[in-house]
Amino acid sequence: MKRRDFIRLAGLGGMAASLYPIPSIVSAQQVFRPKTHSYRLTYKIHLPDKGKKARLWLPLPDTNDTPHQFSQGSVWSGNASIARFESIPGTTAPMFYAEWRSSGPRNVVVSSVVKTTDRIVELDTYSERNAAAIPSEVKHYLRTTRHIPLDGIVRKTALSILQESRADTSLKKARAIYDWVVENASYDSGIRGCGRGDVKSMLESGNLGGKCADINALFVGLARAAGIPARDNYGIRIDESATHKPLGRSGDVSTAQHCRPEFYLAGLGWVPVNPADVRQLALDEDLPVTHPRVAALREKLFGTWEMNWVAFNHGQDITLAKDTPLGELPFFMYPQADVSGHIQDSLEPAEFVYQIVSSELVGTGVKF
Repeated sequence: MKRRDFIRLAGLGGMAASLYPIPSIVSAQQVFRPKTHSYRLTYKIHLPDKGKKARLWLPLPDTNDTPHQFSQGSVWSGNASIARFESIPGTTAPMFYAEWRSSGPRNVVVSSVVKTTDRIVELDTYSERNAAAIPSEVKHYLRTTRHIPLDGIVRKTALSILQESRADTSLKKARAIYDWVVENASYDSGIRGCGRGDVKSMLESGNLGGKCADINALFVGLARAAGIPARDNYGIRIDESATHKPLGRSGDVSTAQHCRPEFYLAGLGWVPVNPADVRQLALDEDLPVTHPRVAALREKLFGTWEMNWVAFNHGQDITLAKDTPLGELPFFMYPQADVSGHIQDSLEPAEFVYQIVSSELVGTGVKF
């Protein structure tokens, strides 16, 4: 990210702040509720004081501003030797990096302010006739990744779904894949974190149980194998759901990380979906997928997102630094830290140690 892309916020004393203006992305035509919500998302980090060196990486709310998510900047305070806002390697998405070069207390607080509005894409009138070509930057989301290969069993499964459904347009193909994932996957609350998103292993084993990173990766992989651009958005829940209690969180959101997928339609843009939340509701309320309550959510989440959640990034196969034992991450959705060569467990906030707090703000403007 270029230095000129950072706009410093005045009046913050010893705290650093930045607002990242990023070129606009291709978005689908959307209809929104008039109500917009503002939130402050705060990381509170206390790393172990042992060892001579410690490093920290935090994912931040996406700064590719859209009608449904708008970043108003981030600030930090603490005792780090080095601290800066920068881009995740290989992406334009933001992150925070801090480094301590001696032993002793290691504390940092990072706060971001973001506005959200529920996202609804109108699909009833969409037609592929005379649709524009897929932009080059969108074709990036047709590629294979380490955990989402597009050949072998992934392609075979995708073609089988399309053949059985007789889908003949991109929209119908995406809907057929979405329905297949909802009907065949299951939500497994026993899996640590959000899962790994290893599509090939899931299909080969026949065990399609998992959490959001697994279930939604199935949709992304099968869509890509069918020639439909698709991507996961890795982020975190920041508020209670207005309609389904299991699908929200507020206050302490340290374990509320959550991802959501979307697919691209030429001439329309990115379309939100969320098969994992359909399966989570079915599990948490002990309902069959055919129950009217689950069926209604299934319809709703093909084309809408309740924005009680913020996206961090779309990155996959992420290497935060080459000289750290962290290695390559399947995605960057949790805090990461290296304390003198020892990797902190990002899935255990109490051991790491970190806390993530979300609070709704009243009014507008940046209020840190």
